[in-house]
Amino acid sequence: MLTALLVVLILVALIVAHEFGHFLAAKFSRVKVEEFGIGYPPRAFTIATIGGTEYTLNWIPFGGFVRLYGDQGEDQRGRGSLVEASRLKQAAILIAGVAMNAAMGWFLFALSFHAGVPQPIDTPLPGEAAHLIVANIVAGSPADGASLKAGDELLGIRDTVDGSAAGALTPEAVVDFVRERGGRQLALSYKRADVEYSTNIIPANAVIPGAAAQPALGIALTLFSVRSIPWGQSFSDAGLQTISAFETVGADLWSLARTVIRGSPDLSGVVGPIGIVGYVNDAARSGFGSIFLLAGFISINLAVINLLPIPALDGGRLLVLFLEVVLRRDAPRLAIQLLNALGVSLIILLMVAVSYHDIGRLLT
Repeated sequence: MLTALLVVLILVALIVAHEFGHFLAAKFSRVKVEEFGIGYPPRAFTIATIGGTEYTLNWIPFGGFVRLYGDQGEDQRGRGSLVEASRLKQAAILIAGVAMNAAMGWFLFALSFHAGVPQPIDTPLPGEAAHLIVANIVAGSPADGASLKAGDELLGIRDTVDGSAAGALTPEAVVDFVRERGGRQLALSYKRADVEYSTNIIPANAVIPGAAAQPALGIALTLFSVRSIPWGQSFSDAGLQTISAFETVGADLWSLARTVIRGSPDLSGVVGPIGIVGYVNDAARSGFGSIFLLAGFISINLAVINLLPIPALDGGRLLVLFLEVVLRRDAPRLAIQLLNALGVSLIILLMVAVSYHDIGRLLT
């Protein structure tokens, strides 16, 4: 329940930030903002009316909106009307929402790095808590046969014959401990999703390519710790993370688009609000830094998705503006309304399909 509430808060905050970008650009362009709403109608109450703008709180708590004068009909013309503003200003207002999500992503990444996120380390600092994580499993190895999985945290390993244990939980210490006990049964304890497990496992030879004579379990281990980064470095690293996130999201969307073009859309890798609950729940186990990191990725996703040339999204409206510039005339209002309705319908269908996959993943 708390995780679901956290997901709602994250999505609302990011959507409101997106709308706040439109709001700032509209104010700067002297386009009248009639209403800035948190949540969707029906309206709960009006918080305040400042500068001709109503600030409202609405009953459906899943986002927010900006209502601009001149954005709803042909009769809304005159001073402060969106349709009377130059197309350059209209484009700037549309792009501002995407830019705000990009800026929010950068800020959230910086916040996560400063708060501390799990990162691979070589040697723990004095008094620092470190976690030994299974990074990879060799297929057909003793570890694979014992049902170990990537992401498991190794808690301990000991010899069931003499009771000896690895001197320290580091990749090197575990490798040395296993190497000396080929053919002997070892007791291994590990944690997965906050649940502790134990299993018996026997090291075998010919597990590692190029080291046939070395007893091994068939696991790659990485030492992780949560470390805080100073603010200056956090913002610098966050800039690189933002660029990387845009590249990742863009590549994923292009892969999805190719499956659609081939006529066999694959939504297995697409996650909706229901699926995000699981990711947030996992991130919460690692602390606030991981939650901020995930929120940053969601913000970048919103930025990229809103740039898609789909009616009702910012990218679709930017495409209409571009066509108006090329054709040197306004697009018919009715045609725009029909396209927006089509875009909303497509988005709803996509959300239903994605939610269906999310529920399927949760059940399995």
